Amino acid sequence: MTDMQPARGRIEVSPAAIASIANEAVLSCYGVVGTVAKDMATGIANVLSKESKRGIDVRVEDGKIIIDVYVIVEYGTRIAAVARSVMNVVKFNVERALGLPVAEVNVHVAGLRVSDVD
Repeated sequence: MTDMQPARGRIEVSPAAIASIANEAVLSCYGVVGTVAKDMATGIANVLSKESKRGIDVRVEDGKIIIDVYVIVEYGTRIAAVARSVMNVVKFNVERALGLPVAEVNVHVAGLRVSDVD
């Protein structure tokens, strides 16, 4: 007897799609001014690619999602608290959207921005 049920197939989500979800989450975090490319070569590649999200690097290794986020933080905020918030918010939003666990969210604070005070 053969199985009459058709093959279910598979669903693949690209790292660029995951980066889009992570990018929206990062920009919603208090204390985050923006994201930056991790290095000059990546920055140039990001300018040339419409699919790339500057400052978000997504890797899938051995079925585990690893996200690196490069942020600029507002001067005067608690950097550790902002970084922890970014970790939690990105992890929550990506897991909620994909239904898959995120193994790591690494936050790299690339700089601080001082607001102009008049």
